Amino acid sequence: MTQFVSRHWRVFAGVMFALTTIPAFAAKDVVVAVGSNFTTLDPYDANDTLSQAVAKSFYQGLFGLNKDMQLENVLAESYSVSNDGMVYTVNLRHGVKFQDGTDFDAAAVKANLDRASNPRNSLKRYNLYKNIAKTDVVDAYTVKITLKQPFSAFINILAHPATAMISPAALQKYGNDIGFHPVGTGPYELEAWNQTDYVKVKRFAGYWQQGLPKLDSITWRPIVDNNTRAAMLQTGEAQFAFPIPYEQAEVLKRNSKLELVASPSIMQRYISMNITQKPFDNPKVREAINYAINRPALVKVAFAGFATPATGVVPPTIAYSQAYQPWPYDPAKARELLKEAGYPQGFSTTLWSSHNHSTAQKVLQFTQQQLAQVGIKVQVTAMDAGQRAAEVEAKGQQQSGVRMFYTGWSASTGEADWALSPLFASWNWPPTQFNTAFYSNPQVDKDLADALKTTDAVEKEQLYKQAQDLIWQESPWVPLVVEKLVSAHNKKLTGFYIMPDTGFSFDNADLVK
Repeated sequence: MTQFVSRHWRVFAGVMFALTTIPAFAAKDVVVAVGSNFTTLDPYDANDTLSQAVAKSFYQGLFGLNKDMQLENVLAESYSVSNDGMVYTVNLRHGVKFQDGTDFDAAAVKANLDRASNPRNSLKRYNLYKNIAKTDVVDAYTVKITLKQPFSAFINILAHPATAMISPAALQKYGNDIGFHPVGTGPYELEAWNQTDYVKVKRFAGYWQQGLPKLDSITWRPIVDNNTRAAMLQTGEAQFAFPIPYEQAEVLKRNSKLELVASPSIMQRYISMNITQKPFDNPKVREAINYAINRPALVKVAFAGFATPATGVVPPTIAYSQAYQPWPYDPAKARELLKEAGYPQGFSTTLWSSHNHSTAQKVLQFTQQQLAQVGIKVQVTAMDAGQRAAEVEAKGQQQSGVRMFYTGWSASTGEADWALSPLFASWNWPPTQFNTAFYSNPQVDKDLADALKTTDAVEKEQLYKQAQDLIWQESPWVPLVVEKLVSAHNKKLTGFYIMPDTGFSFDNADLVK
């Protein structure tokens, strides 16, 4: 271990120097080392789970999901749905105040949902709320939400991490800059945000839950290098780190001061192929690429065993997911299919990644080597959050440079629609949402739409199965693995853990000094 620390001393010294620029820590301060930077502190305008996870420091929603992805009440006490599935009436918690002293009430809910459902605001999460026709204040603590059409998963939309309640006074004051000035009802309030280095939040004295929070502050630090995150735990510079580099797992497990946790996940990793562009418009090329990837080897090489080969396009723990016979590793079959498709010598293309941390780079390198064996020459690029937003999320089909794209998806609503529609529906091509394969199938579109109109579980399952059968058959993706989420923390830190969607739960976190 001495040799390891010595070898990385320069990196650690830089981290330690950066930490000295943060204001002095309180008695119960926790530093959390995370894998990438934050794009915004406005959950409605964030495409990445990490930014939304950090925003949970100061924001809460009407509903939430627990560590088993089950619905729970937060700022709402109860709800009811009309017989036609069009009207949701939500009864709100009394006595809650925003961090600026204003009351949380039905008018605040209306202000947030009106903003979220207005396309003129151009919020990145607009598609979650576009089915809202209107939101009405019934009385101070009752709100009525009317939909444009029945949407059986709507309550899960209200539980999504994006659906935060922001102070209406702050929205009016800061307007489009609200992402830099978060004001919510959560347990912590923003103390400082250095956009390249850290977000620090401090205990909100007026928090509505008695006895919480137990921590004085949390400092969220983006640390791209996997080994540096692990080292910060070893040196005590961080009390929690995620993701943990898989190759460091055994080392950290042997440290008596640390606890390593491998959590269940709904994080599916995959490579999408832009099927509107040659050669990916040819199904045989897409099949060839699927045969060319040795998924069990990928699990070992890039994930150190902390993943399972994908058996579908929806993780198995999501309701209505379908499992299929995994793609076998068969490079000879891949070369045969490429020949049949008119590419006997293979071809050249690009493979981009939505993240640039060490694990993503290992996946890129592994895939590059695998495809080279069947004649496909791949130029790889690992993107940071800014590059991803500019080159992938902001460009439509005509302008997009996406060919092959490695990324991941976790359905943070905990249900099948959010696991499928944003990624495969024709209306969700970038820049609308994340269908980076630019996949389009009218039957799939119909199945996904019809599944939301029915409350019959048997019918819903049949529709989702048919959609997944077609997607699996047409292969716009290379489904790779479902991750296990490996985190580690100092044993003195309790009640802080990773959610299955890769978000964080820290409502009851405490630090024993």
